[in-house]
Amino acid sequence: MLDLYVSQYCPYCKKVMNFLRENDIDFNEKDVSVSENFDKLLSLGGKDQVPFLNDIDNDVLMYESDDIIEYIKKLQG
Repeated sequence: MLDLYVSQYCPYCKKVMNFLRENDIDFNEKDVSVSENFDKLLSLGGKDQVPFLNDIDNDVLMYESDDIIEYIKKLQG
C-alpha cells in the first residue's frame, strides 16, 4: 500500500496526487496538517518535506515529486 504525505497547499503534492488519480492507483493520502501524520512523516523520513511516499509493501521511502512518479511508473510496469 502507498501512503503519500502531503500538504493541501503544495503544488508538488498535487502533481503526484493527480498522477495517481489519473492512473487509478490506490493510495492513502496523509495530510500533514494533522499532527499525527506530521509526526509520522518526521519519524519515517526525518525531514519536514512533502510530498513523501511510504511504499509499505516494498519498504521504500522517498521525497521529490518527480522521483515518486517515476518510481510508481516502474511499479506499474
